Amino acid sequence: MEPEREVYAVDARGAEMLTEKMEEYLEALFKLSAEDCALTPTRLAEYMKVTPPTALDMLRRLEKEGYVRYVGPGAGKGRGAGSGKARRSIVLTPKGERAARTLIRRHRLSERFLTDMLGLDWESAHREACRLEHVISPEVEEKLSEMLGNPETCPHGYPIPDENGHMAEEEEIKPLCDFCPAERGCIARVEEDEPELLQYLASLGVMPDVDIEVKEVAPFGGPLLVRIGDSQYALGREMASKIWTRKGPPPRRGRGKGPGSRRGYGGR
Repeated sequence: MEPEREVYAVDARGAEMLTEKMEEYLEALFKLSAEDCALTPTRLAEYMKVTPPTALDMLRRLEKEGYVRYVGPGAGKGRGAGSGKARRSIVLTPKGERAARTLIRRHRLSERFLTDMLGLDWESAHREACRLEHVISPEVEEKLSEMLGNPETCPHGYPIPDENGHMAEEEEIKPLCDFCPAERGCIARVEEDEPELLQYLASLGVMPDVDIEVKEVAPFGGPLLVRIGDSQYALGREMASKIWTRKGPPPRRGRGKGPGSRRGYGGR
């Protein structure tokens, strides 16, 4: 029998205590926690594009407020975040995860609204959602989700947590760079953290629920020749690693509704 899932409630009071910068770090920690390696202050600093001392200062604040903790040998010894080489891995506490999931939900709902209803392109929607996520109230969040038809994914294909913080089960997906020649799939999501890349991929029609086929794979780490519709493109390995695909047709699931629900992709 599967263990009962913990219910995450939106903690509006906790969110109000956070500064915008603290919220950005919590969101980053939530995203990075999906990686298959220990989450260190150095990795967080790289992701946030700040120096390690700057990241450590913020981690001390978050640890003091009960949003993060350290695990591994030596965790809990000494004073202050990162006070010792043995402290190896950062994790969100239940309080930190609740706050992070609320931010993720508001960000991705904002992206859906900006693309589906206002027709903004991927890059613009992501940039504007980074601002909106910090000011949306629980009441506006609820109404926004209802208006959009309670979508399950953002325009880039990432799952949107529901009002309790639950996210849909991750599908079995793999990066396009791991495909073999003649292998076909359907794009599940595109990594969203590089605006220029989003803009370029949108111009090629590389977006969730689009079928894609790898025609050729160049040796020695060379590019992949892929077919999308009637067009063929050469994609470098690094770029292909940011495109996640699934086998078979796209699933039938809520992705939002409203005028222009597809035109928002790539601004087309």
